[in-house]
Amino acid sequence: MPASRAWLSVLRAARDAGAAVLPVDVRLSAREQAALLAQARPTVAVGVEGARRLEGVPVGDDIELVVATSGTSGHSRLVELPRDAVDAAIRASADAIGAGSADRWLACLPPAHIGGLLVLERRLLLGAPITFRRRVTPTVIAGLPEVRFTSLVPTQLLRLLDAGIRLGTFRAILVGGSGMSAELVDKASQAGAPVVPTYGMTETCGGVVYAGQPLAGVEVRADASGELLVRGPTLMRGYRFDSPATAAAFTAGGWLRTGDGGTVGSDGAVHVSGRLADVIVSGGEKIWPAEVEAALAGHEDVAAVVVSASSDREWGQRVVARVVPRRRSHPPTLEALRAYAGESIARHKLPRELIIVDHLERTALGKIRRR
Repeated sequence: MPASRAWLSVLRAARDAGAAVLPVDVRLSAREQAALLAQARPTVAVGVEGARRLEGVPVGDDIELVVATSGTSGHSRLVELPRDAVDAAIRASADAIGAGSADRWLACLPPAHIGGLLVLERRLLLGAPITFRRRVTPTVIAGLPEVRFTSLVPTQLLRLLDAGIRLGTFRAILVGGSGMSAELVDKASQAGAPVVPTYGMTETCGGVVYAGQPLAGVEVRADASGELLVRGPTLMRGYRFDSPATAAAFTAGGWLRTGDGGTVGSDGAVHVSGRLADVIVSGGEKIWPAEVEAALAGHEDVAAVVVSASSDREWGQRVVARVVPRRRSHPPTLEALRAYAGESIARHKLPRELIIVDHLERTALGKIRRR
């Protein structure tokens, strides 16, 4: 179903019945929706036309949500989230940002993804009033002065800031889905927007690190390889119908492997470097694409950029920058980009190849499809 108040009654009825909800993205094609249902094997399908029974397999009694991951690799897994995990995530978030039962939320993310779904769950658990808008535009924001909280992805936030919209009426804007660039952080700060960068994933029931600090009850550490591990009450039960993947996702001590590289400071502050699968090894040096992208993004001729690796006979891998120019008739040169980025990052991290493109492919939540 499209995002609307109808979702609230479905979620409430499912919770009361001890059933789990698998959200299906209305933007999927009929073939993609059929593939998702075949993978998940639900027992009931609910849509705008009503409900019908299916030959499916029930979940465990304590499972609240089954959510398909929306990663950048194109392979989706079905995350089973227990009711206690959902409750813990919502209460810890509310405590961190001071959100009460009377504070109105703007729901503008797809309910098929964990960030959008948790806004609806806040209504069920906290009683928070919700305003639904399928698109977040300057006109929408200007017409909702009573809204105090929302969840956005970086692309939405950037568009609002570029339009000069005042966001000071919000008490907190949770931003997740993909990392915020340094440029976006600075832009939000200068505009006085109360932005809270979050880190998490579907497997952790959404963001569990707010502005670099883990939520109450959540532990984060980096292992010897530099992978960030998470432990706490908000973790998934496992992947539906995929016991091997579930076993591989956890360490013996119950820590969830995130697949992200990063560090945890002595003060507990979490710094995320990027996906371990995306790290580039050139001449024996590890290079994080996100760091290079941040160094290139501020160039006056760059509208958007993504960095990846390409095989190189001499270096093993070389850094490749794909750039959407601000003006197609005046694209930046590789030499100009290297000179600009060389002021903020080491020379061995600079791109050795430049590809000019018309656009960058992204997921529904704005994550760049690097591969």
